[in-house]
Amino acid sequence: MRVTILLFAVYRELADASSLDLELPADATVREAVDRLRSLPGLACLPAEPTVAVNREYASLERDLKAGDEIALIPAVAGG
Repeated sequence: MRVTILLFAVYRELADASSLDLELPADATVREAVDRLRSLPGLACLPAEPTVAVNREYASLERDLKAGDEIALIPAVAGG
């Protein structure tokens, strides 16, 4: 199945792209998508437990995915 990954801020800079399409097994979870992302150039440094949203709702890494899902990787934000 194919899913779309949305990348913001530092993640977008690391990947040199604002979105990526990933081909995953039919029974994949968000964690598997994140693990696959780590194998791509520039993204090996993704945190072990990144904040993610699936179809615009926060989601756990154990959430099952469906074809066409949109996964957003939300970077940590520092403020002051």
